Amino acid sequence: MKREEKLTTKVYTKNVLKEWKRLVKNPYHRLEFETTLHFLKKYLPKKALILDAGGGPGRYTIELAKRGYDVTLLDFVPANLQFALKKIRKAKVQKRIKGVVEGSITNLSMFKDNTFDAVICLGGPLSHVHPESEREKAISELIRVTKKNAPIFVSVMAKFVTLMRGPGNYAHEIKMTKHFKKFAFEGDDYHFWKGQAFCHFFVLDEFKKLFDNKKVKVLEIVGLEGISSPDQKGTNKLYKDKKSWKNWMEVHYKLCTHPTVVDTSQHMMIIVRKC
Repeated sequence: MKREEKLTTKVYTKNVLKEWKRLVKNPYHRLEFETTLHFLKKYLPKKALILDAGGGPGRYTIELAKRGYDVTLLDFVPANLQFALKKIRKAKVQKRIKGVVEGSITNLSMFKDNTFDAVICLGGPLSHVHPESEREKAISELIRVTKKNAPIFVSVMAKFVTLMRGPGNYAHEIKMTKHFKKFAFEGDDYHFWKGQAFCHFFVLDEFKKLFDNKKVKVLEIVGLEGISSPDQKGTNKLYKDKKSWKNWMEVHYKLCTHPTVVDTSQHMMIIVRKC
């Protein structure tokens, strides 16, 4: 196991419950979850066998199972899968779960070509893959196991909003000259999650390039937190006023696919269809 994989396994083993709660802990974090679900509803077929690749403790697996989909959950952190199994039983969706599999998104050899009616890789598993050649391999694998004309959804962590938050949130890291410049110019961060793990932060052009020369058609690219990304505290405060929140969300969904908004969102998601 490579250094980056060891770090990722270690940090997510320690933080299973934290990751499970992350997508619903406040209005700002729910934007990632709810915006993702909005676009899943738009592009998923009515009935499907879905691969949740790098699905962690199973938040999306369980939600999709509740909506009537058959799902296979894959993750390479055993603690995530053990936790997911408990949550699956608690949600009483066992019949919809077709597999809980330990494995990496860079090697889906346990699945045949054209197995799934849709594939999701959400929350940023690809951001923990290093180097770029392995990220290319992961994308190829996700495409390989997807049926022709089926959708694939991949989300990653983005760089620019993290830089914009730097002076107020990561001033101690800006002092680390070599580390800071590597993050700013290359997107690599070995101080992710308080220095415990590796993460690669993307810009939009780089993310799109991963899908170049692949047999896919890009349907949409979305900034999941969108216009809320620079101001987490303000977003949580705004939520308390129903009319303001309604207006904000209407604008959010209108603008979340604008390239500038995508590139300055905390997470960006690409939706492609296999040709």
